[in-house]
Amino acid sequence: MEHNTIVAALLGIVEGLTEFIPVSSTGHVLLAGHFLGFNSPGRAFEVVIQLGAVLAVLGIYSRRLYQIFTSAPHDPKSRHFIAAVLIAFAPAVVIGVMAHGFIKTVLFETPMLIAVNLILGGIVLLFVDRWAKNPRYTEVEDFPLSMALKIGLIQCIAMIPGVSRSGATIVGGLLLGASKRSAAEFSFFLAMPTMLGAFAYDLMKNWDVLNSAALGNIVIGFVMAFLSALVVVRWLLGYVSSHGYALFAWWRIIVGGLAMLALLAGM
Repeated sequence: MEHNTIVAALLGIVEGLTEFIPVSSTGHVLLAGHFLGFNSPGRAFEVVIQLGAVLAVLGIYSRRLYQIFTSAPHDPKSRHFIAAVLIAFAPAVVIGVMAHGFIKTVLFETPMLIAVNLILGGIVLLFVDRWAKNPRYTEVEDFPLSMALKIGLIQCIAMIPGVSRSGATIVGGLLLGASKRSAAEFSFFLAMPTMLGAFAYDLMKNWDVLNSAALGNIVIGFVMAFLSALVVVRWLLGYVSSHGYALFAWWRIIVGGLAMLALLAGM
């Protein structure tokens, strides 16, 4: 019991630190859980604690969200932005519901797939980070609706653990002409409905298999994810504006490579 509580806290910190950077928080949490011997009923822990990270973003962006929603009745730009986020969110609803069982029972249980995706995603991120120059869009409110839909479709690739939801949306944004800062910021906003939806649907599907110990671990992971995500979100936009995403690409490659070696060694 004590071991699981400590591991739940560590995994919550990992979730919060990695959710909004393009390294795959789910991949990191699943791999860490695998090597630390942590198992959750229905893999609900790994999904539900993401809500802690979402609440961190909601808190940081609460004033801006308030301005957007209160100005929407008379401001076309605000209405356009709300529509863009909802359109980008829509593909995840359809594909997530249809593929939920396969994702949780097959993809979440394949550590080698996660390690491979971390490496491949790091290589892609390195290439795109160097290639993406002269962006056409520097403000998230200016993203065309067609661009938002494409980013939403690209986000669905991240249902494969190890790909990274933020990584997929950021790479999609960069390829479609967004600046490095605006690509990350749109990823933040898109995370809110996407992860809230995943939280609600997964909790509904797994409620009957959750016991008091599992719920206790989820609460601990949730709190730690919230606190650590607060730090990352405040730091990330300034960092990527100046330095880009190469650091995260190399981190993915190193972690994926180490995990692959450990798995091949039978760990």
